[in-house]
Amino acid sequence: MTEKQHREVSPNSPMEIEEIKKILPHRFPFLLVDRIIEMKDSRAVGIKNVSGSELFFQGHFPARPIMPGVLILEALAQVGGVIMLSKSENRGKLAYLMGFNEARFRRTVVPGDQLRLEVEVLKMKSRLGIIKGVAKVAGQEACAAEIMFTLVE
Repeated sequence: MTEKQHREVSPNSPMEIEEIKKILPHRFPFLLVDRIIEMKDSRAVGIKNVSGSELFFQGHFPARPIMPGVLILEALAQVGGVIMLSKSENRGKLAYLMGFNEARFRRTVVPGDQLRLEVEVLKMKSRLGIIKGVAKVAGQEACAAEIMFTLVE
């Protein structure tokens, strides 16, 4: 496989970080997806292992580290980006975040947690898309939102 090529992921064949980096332009410290464990046409499940050494914990909050909600939303958006940008017609494009609807935070995410990032494409028209994302920790919902984006060359 060349640098620009990537394979389709089956439910039993995870996508590791190096393959994710071939699809998404994000890099440390802003790549917030460690693995894709399931992907179909309009649905994907990603994993983010939340480490105590994450840079954002230095300031949010030093005495009681909590993953910022906006970064949980970003992690969900990145899984959505993997779905959309892995399609052959969208390869080489970028997914720009346009907005969030109905974002809800139900529990904190702390060092040692593993985020399960479940994303489903609700609508995709031309360059505009809407996804529904749910982030869970140990089966409990931490965050849910609809996320809007546009694809650009």
